[in-house]
Amino acid sequence: MPGINMRMLGALLSGLLLLAACGPSTGSEAATPEAATETVTGAASATEPVTAESPSSSASEILVEFWTTDHQPDRVAVYEALAQQFMEANPGVDLRIVAKDEADITADLQMAAAANSLPAIVRLGVERLPALAVDGLLDEGAASSVIRMIGIDDFRAGLLEMVTNLESNQQWAIPYDGWIQALWYRKDLFDAQGLAAPTTWEQINAACDTLAAVPDLQFGLTLPSDPTQNYAHQVFEQIAISNQAWPLTPGGEASFTTPEMVAALRFYVELQRCSAPAPQSVEQAAAQYLRGESVMLFYSTYIMDDLVEGMTGADGNLIVPSVEDLAQRTNFASGLVGPTGSASYGQVVALALLTGADPVAQDVAKFFLTDGYVEIIAIAPLGKIPVRQSVADRWSELSPLFENYSPATLGHIVNGYDTLHRWVLRIDYTNTQRAVIGEIESRLLIPQAISRILNGELTPESAAQWLQEETELLLAEGQ
Repeated sequence: MPGINMRMLGALLSGLLLLAACGPSTGSEAATPEAATETVTGAASATEPVTAESPSSSASEILVEFWTTDHQPDRVAVYEALAQQFMEANPGVDLRIVAKDEADITADLQMAAAANSLPAIVRLGVERLPALAVDGLLDEGAASSVIRMIGIDDFRAGLLEMVTNLESNQQWAIPYDGWIQALWYRKDLFDAQGLAAPTTWEQINAACDTLAAVPDLQFGLTLPSDPTQNYAHQVFEQIAISNQAWPLTPGGEASFTTPEMVAALRFYVELQRCSAPAPQSVEQAAAQYLRGESVMLFYSTYIMDDLVEGMTGADGNLIVPSVEDLAQRTNFASGLVGPTGSASYGQVVALALLTGADPVAQDVAKFFLTDGYVEIIAIAPLGKIPVRQSVADRWSELSPLFENYSPATLGHIVNGYDTLHRWVLRIDYTNTQRAVIGEIESRLLIPQAISRILNGELTPESAAQWLQEETELLLAEGQ
C-alpha cells in the first residue's frame, strides 16, 4: 500500500506485542467497563482470520468487512442484527462485523494494510484519523460522498471540522457518535462536607483532602493509572489543556518539558494520595463508584446508564449501585478550570471508509447512519450522543433511562460537542503533526509516564523529559 510508514509500522507492532505481554488492553474509546474482545460475524468463522480472499465467501458475493470498536457482546449483537437486515435487503453482499478493542485498532489496521487485507469500514476515534491519512489508508472521496448523501446540514455544528483534511478540504471519515467526559461526584456527600463542586484544580484538591479524612469513606476518588489503557490519557489531556499544556508548539516542536506540562503531571499524580491504589483501570473505577467505595470518578457519559441499571463486572456478575437513586445523588462537572485556562473533553467516533473498499461500503455506512442509526445509539443512549441534528433533537426520547436526569443535564450533554477540546483538534496543527499526536495516544505514552511516576521510577520532571524524547522520535519518523 503506497504511503505506509514502515518505521512507524514496526514500532506499532512492537508496541502491540508489549501490550499483549502486559495483559488485556482496554482503549476506553467508549470508556465502558467491558473486557477486550475480537469477534467476527457473518460468513466467516470467529476463529479464523478474515481477508478479502477468504474461501468462506462466495465468489459472487461482495465482501464488506466492518470493524467496530463497540466490542462488547451486547453491542456486537445489535451490529449483527443490523448487518443481517442489510444483507436481506441487498442480496449478494456479505457484510461481516469484526469487534476490535480501541487500544489495538491502529496497529491492527497497519498489519492489515501490510497484508493487503484492509476492512472496508472501521469505527474509531477521531484521534486515529490523521495517522491513517498520512499512511494513505483513508478514502476521503467515499467518506465525503456519504456525508453529502445524508446531508451536510444534518451534522452537528463543528463536527465536520474535526474530521476534515485541512489540505484537501475533504472529510477523512464520517462523524458517528461520541461522549462527553466529566468528573462525576456524590453531591449528597459533597453537600454534607460543605464542599464546592469540583470544577477547578483547587476545588478538586480540597475535596480530595477533605473526603480522605471522612470516616467510612474509602477513597476520595479513583485515579486512572493503568498503563495498558487509554483511560489515563483521556483524563490527563483535559487537565493538561486546562493549564494550556500542549504536546507540540504551533511550529510543530515537542513541548512536554514546559512548566505548564510538568505542573499538569504533578497535579495529576498527587491526586493518588486520596485514590484507590494504582494501577486502576476503567472497569475498576466504575465499579468502585457504583459500590460507594469512591466519591469522585473521571468518566464518560456512559456511566449514566450504569448509575441506574448497574454494570456487568469482569466476572460476569451484575454490580448494582450501593445506594438508592444513585443517579439523583450524582452530579457532574464537565468543564475544568486550571491555573491558566479551562477545558472540556470528549470523544467523537467516526466511520472511516478505507482505500480499496468496494463502493457498496458507502451504502453500508449510509445504512448505519440512517435506518440503523437509532438502534446503535440505543445500545447506550446516554453515552452515545448523536452527531445528526435530526436525531439529537429527539435523543432524550430514545430511552426511559433519561427520566432519571433533568432536562438541564441532558441539554448540557447533548450540546457538549460545541465545547470540546482535544490536543489532536488544535486548528494550527498540520495533518502530520496531528498524526504524531494520534501516535502519542495510540502508543499509550501518557499512561506509561503516569504509571512510572506512581511506581517511583520517574518524577514529573523526568517523565516530562521522557515524553519529550519519545515525541521527538515520532516527529523524526513522520518526516
